[in-house]
Amino acid sequence: MSRALIAGAALTALFVLAAALSFAWTPGDVAAMNIAERLQPPSAEHWLGTDHFGRDMLSMIMIGARTSIAVALVAVGIGMGLGVPLGLAAAANRGGWLDEVISRGSDLVFAFPSLVIAILITAIFGPGAVNAILAIGIFNIPVFARLTRGAAMALWSREFIMAARVAGKRGPRISVEHVLPNLANLLIVQGTIQFSLGILAEAGLSYVGLGAQPPIPSWGRMLADAQTMVSLAPHVAIIPGLAIVLMVLGLNLLGDGLRDRLDPRLNAVRA
Repeated sequence: MSRALIAGAALTALFVLAAALSFAWTPGDVAAMNIAERLQPPSAEHWLGTDHFGRDMLSMIMIGARTSIAVALVAVGIGMGLGVPLGLAAAANRGGWLDEVISRGSDLVFAFPSLVIAILITAIFGPGAVNAILAIGIFNIPVFARLTRGAAMALWSREFIMAARVAGKRGPRISVEHVLPNLANLLIVQGTIQFSLGILAEAGLSYVGLGAQPPIPSWGRMLADAQTMVSLAPHVAIIPGLAIVLMVLGLNLLGDGLRDRLDPRLNAVRA
């Protein structure tokens, strides 16, 4: 097992466990303000210090991890759940009108960055975690659609696909029974990468006020609140920023490790 896979899995597991633990326990109550203890540095009582409202930073990080993971996970699920079937349909209809519609639709979504989509959704429905999920999820759909289409197109010329067609199987059945299982490893790796990008996107949207709204803690909002207090208490900006960096790094290392582990061509080269 590669070092990247071990390190990535360990970092990811650390934040996932912290997020899961926050459902049952946190060192402090993030809804309770204690102005007398505001901007306290890390200590035995508050391991990561306190923020400008006197709230425990460790508790904020734990619940912020829960928010970021939930938003990114659901958004990737939306992207994969809709993008993969579209990519399979486009590959099965390669060169046809359906393939053209799906490809041009993906180009149209890619023309608008996720932040622009989020602003549009927010202008209609208002800011919030649900709208952040929709914005990130919509942007993930063409990512998975293009990836699935490109990989599936290469499989449609393979002998086992031709044998399935000779056996009388139709396009949708071939896509589900023969094409999709051969794309599973690729989709798992890409899902991990998009998960890390979803964490970054959620933090960015929360930073500009379009993501999770108070009193729900969010790493991006913690950074936004801390930007005017860096000189007074650097930890209020360093800690959420470091959490984002470590979470994204862990997921990227996990994705690289899974790619090395699951890609048969890389295994053949190592052998």
